[in-house]
Amino acid sequence: MKEYVSYRVRKAFEAYDDALILATHSRWNACVNRLYYACFYMISALAIQNDFESLTHSGLKTLFSLHFIKTGKVSREFGKLYSDLFDWRQKGDYNDHFDFDKESIEPVIPIVKAFLDVLAHLIGIEEETD
Repeated sequence: MKEYVSYRVRKAFEAYDDALILATHSRWNACVNRLYYACFYMISALAIQNDFESLTHSGLKTLFSLHFIKTGKVSREFGKLYSDLFDWRQKGDYNDHFDFDKESIEPVIPIVKAFLDVLAHLIGIEEETD
């Protein structure tokens, strides 16, 4: 289990790094997708570590809210961030003729990094540097 949790944390930071690359090329919808998945992987690592299981993205979002946001272990602002990214990812991936822009997404990027760092700390794993 510990190895799988570490793997998911690593995947979270890799997805975040992918988002940074996409942002430098103004690929904002794809950037949102990677930001969402960065958070998703980190939340799934937290859930696995705490013996919570969900088979769906919506289920994981609900578990995160119940066990980490509502209990105060993670700030409400981070709960809202994840909820927004959940909605934005679906909008960017599935709605035709919709494009995010730099002004709406670029300010979110460092907030996602802070989110990842806080959850990694809760898990007990800090970001690994190369």
